[in-house]
Amino acid sequence: MTQGHPTGTNAGSERTPAFGVPRQRTAQTLAEPPAADGATGATAAKKPGRDRYLDLLRTIALVRVVVYHLFGWAWLTVLFPSMGVMFALAGSLMARSLKRPALGVIRGRVRRLLPPLWVFGAVVLTLMFAGGWNVLDDPDHGGTLGLVELLNYIVPLGAPPFPWSVGSKSGVLENTWAVQAAGVLWYLRAYLWFVLASPLLLWAFRKAPWVTLFAPLALTAVVGTGLVSIPGETGNAVTDFAVYGSCWVLGFAHQDGLLARVPRYLAVSCSALVMAFGLWWASGHLGPDGWDLNDIPMAQAAWSFGFVVILLLYSPSWQELPRGLARWDRLVTLSNNRAVTIYLWHNLLIMATVPIIDLAYSLPFMENQSATAALDSTYMVWMLLLVWPLIGVMILATGWIEDIAAKRKPRLWPDGRKSKARRAK
Repeated sequence: MTQGHPTGTNAGSERTPAFGVPRQRTAQTLAEPPAADGATGATAAKKPGRDRYLDLLRTIALVRVVVYHLFGWAWLTVLFPSMGVMFALAGSLMARSLKRPALGVIRGRVRRLLPPLWVFGAVVLTLMFAGGWNVLDDPDHGGTLGLVELLNYIVPLGAPPFPWSVGSKSGVLENTWAVQAAGVLWYLRAYLWFVLASPLLLWAFRKAPWVTLFAPLALTAVVGTGLVSIPGETGNAVTDFAVYGSCWVLGFAHQDGLLARVPRYLAVSCSALVMAFGLWWASGHLGPDGWDLNDIPMAQAAWSFGFVVILLLYSPSWQELPRGLARWDRLVTLSNNRAVTIYLWHNLLIMATVPIIDLAYSLPFMENQSATAALDSTYMVWMLLLVWPLIGVMILATGWIEDIAAKRKPRLWPDGRKSKARRAK
């Protein structure tokens, strides 16, 4: 998931699918008064609260990220472009929040991000230093400059430094664990850049919506194709901003109702053409992992853009998950309340499954060659099964920091069960 280094009006009623998807949400329907009988209908207003469709998308994106980092399947980046979806959802929430004074909104977003990062950074840096890493001696981080770069573990405006190899190959964790653990922090850097730029981006979007929407794609065509090369982490940061910038602005378009005003057939047709261009571009620029769009910025930008347009264009208004998905309600609630924790720790926890599973080779019955072969052949499956309980443990251990950062009462397991019980009384 790293970039080469880591949310016209539908005039008629639609046929309701099996999951009970209501008509397309538009800016007009959000402003309509409640129906006289209190039912949700063509004239019913959207009640305040969480948008469960967007919450569901965020959960799917997080699960896909974990599975991708475990198996490394390139086709997952085509099946569901998680990062584009996550940036679009964040952009939509940011546009809604910016109805309030911008400085307070930015301060709140940054406050929610930093404390979980500080805890993660303290643990990871302690492990790096214990493994023998000395940032002053690291040739990749310029000696004293490396000390300055460590500040990115406090405020991730740039790339936090980490060693490409630490410890020994025979250690508890493989010696490249730091690359995997800290590499995901590119997302926090990009998110912070978008948050800081959002007041200006939203102003530009409302002045010139289509120019602002497509400008990041144009920038990607310049810096993401090699036409202009920006060296080092600055280049990586600018490329990330360009690749996912249009997805972030799509969140603005969704929140402000711009997408709803575009005839659906036109929006879908144009999105399909943009996605087709992305796949065509990828076919001629395949990286070392083939169709992994994370290695092909122009393809990632185009595919993610078209994919997100379609997801948001068909966005239903779900105050609650429909019957077919209700069984996942608590999981969706938990993952949204602990999204930062899950994202920060998942890669390190994936690697932590290895020494735990390796303990099984010491069991008496594993002296049987067929038993050893069976474990060898199912090793990745066991990793997949084990990483989720480890993520659960980390949610219990550190997830409550997200509540403190958001100035909420700390909760150990915020899956919404208690809230539902209170509403049922």
